[in-house]
Amino acid sequence: MRRSVEAILLGAAISLVPAMAAAHISITSGPGFANGTQIIKFGVGHGCEGLDTYSVKVDIPADVTTVRPMPSDFGKLSVQTDATGAITGVTWTRTAQETLDSDVAYYELAIRAKLPDKGFSTVYFPTHQYCLGPDGGIVVTDWIGTDPADITVEPAPAVKLVPARRAGWNKFTVPVAVADVSSFFGDALIVWKGTAAFSPNPATTDLIKTTNGVTVLASLAANDEIWVKY
Repeated sequence: MRRSVEAILLGAAISLVPAMAAAHISITSGPGFANGTQIIKFGVGHGCEGLDTYSVKVDIPADVTTVRPMPSDFGKLSVQTDATGAITGVTWTRTAQETLDSDVAYYELAIRAKLPDKGFSTVYFPTHQYCLGPDGGIVVTDWIGTDPADITVEPAPAVKLVPARRAGWNKFTVPVAVADVSSFFGDALIVWKGTAAFSPNPATTDLIKTTNGVTVLASLAANDEIWVKY
């Protein structure tokens, strides 16, 4: 495998293409690290039915802890808590005077939080978007879907959790089956399992397909051992 690794890494210009922000409300800060504290950014790609966004509320899952929301020029920050004082929701709201006349702006909001110790899983942040009409009426869009197959519900912002890693090679044992390798390794240089490999870089992928003895890695089974380079 060593020669294949060297040929693929040296033969390709390994430079990941920056991910474009999706049109809906989505996570723009990339994957999360299991049991780690980090900044999670929410990109608001558009408003509602041509109207500018007036307020955004993010629901905080119970296993996301030590939440510290970040103030934003977008609008005033407020938090919702449960009986124990834990933050269950974060809301940013602007005044009617600050709201634009039409849907022309992109916004980014953020929280700092500790993510659960559940590598190779997904954490969903149901989010509610409020847009203000010229007559004072409010249009609401709920981004709360957690099933990608259900197209009747707008998808909730999601963070893919990966194990803590370092620059260079990392060895992982995957605890659960992963149907789509790209969903957890979109920022990796290359992923190897035996003689199968995956890379999000198109040039590297082409080399994987044309290198003798190497096959394309698309999915993983529970307890698979993999090597990942970042």
